[in-house]
Amino acid sequence: MPMPDRDLLAWITAYVTAQDRALRSVSITGIADVIEVVSRAGRARRRIFICGNGGNAANAAHFTADMGKVASEGTQRPFKAASLVDSVCLMTAISNDSAFDQVFVRQLAHQAEPGDVLILSSVSGESPNLVAACRWAKEQGLETIALVGAKRGPLASLVDHLIVIEDEHYGRVEDAQMNVLHMMCFALCELGSV
Repeated sequence: MPMPDRDLLAWITAYVTAQDRALRSVSITGIADVIEVVSRAGRARRRIFICGNGGNAANAAHFTADMGKVASEGTQRPFKAASLVDSVCLMTAISNDSAFDQVFVRQLAHQAEPGDVLILSSVSGESPNLVAACRWAKEQGLETIALVGAKRGPLASLVDHLIVIEDEHYGRVEDAQMNVLHMMCFALCELGSV
């Protein structure tokens, strides 16, 4: 088998180095803080909502599956986690009949209650639908968490708890955000209620 191209190997090496740097830029105490928020919400039987766009929509769906399966294993009362990106029918109906910036707000208005938790995941922190959802959640008494990239955007100044990945590369930031979401789930599974 021929050896891979040197330029390709150099690119992969640089990418892995940058990915490692992006993940290491995240505050460990910040991660512990959001794990405690989610754990507290679970013990109080509060709902944990999550949303994002594009790759972060996929991360939101993945996180919800992990909360329902992995984090809830071994608990007498499973976590009540809900992804706001999973109903294409509902999202397109709201977008078509109202506006795309209301796609998460309208869903939260039907389901959320004071004391619930909203996790918003975004590379730029600027998405109008996430900003609108965050503002609505704050007005309604939800506890808010944002995972954002280095740009931070308006979300950074709106939320109760902030996790920043100090990189602007969409792939690296979304991968690091999924790492944080996995830490949230697996800490709850492997350490129990923290």
